[in-house]
Amino acid sequence: MTFTITPAAERFIRFMLRADGGPQAGFRLVLSPGGCSGLSADMSVRATPEPGDAVVERDGVRLFLPAESRLLLAGVTIDFADGAAQNGLVFRDPKATSCATASTPIVRLQ
Repeated sequence: MTFTITPAAERFIRFMLRADGGPQAGFRLVLSPGGCSGLSADMSVRATPEPGDAVVERDGVRLFLPAESRLLLAGVTIDFADGAAQNGLVFRDPKATSCATASTPIVRLQ
């Protein structure tokens, strides 16, 4: 799977997992087409993956990714922004053409 998680995004995901999850918990990321970067997303910490989720581990961080999310993440960089204009996870998709910044913050938590 060809996507990147920046150190800032990794710290945020680890924080969420420590706060809400157990030892086998994962960060479930459900992407769908839409939003400024071409992606909108829902995220949650889950004890176990949902049926059909792939478990992807990056540097000790467990991600639970449904099939559509895996397809949409191709070439995307997951970052974390903490500023006045954006706050939360941000997707930077080099294929996006609809916005000047080509990124979308995640604003929905389950």
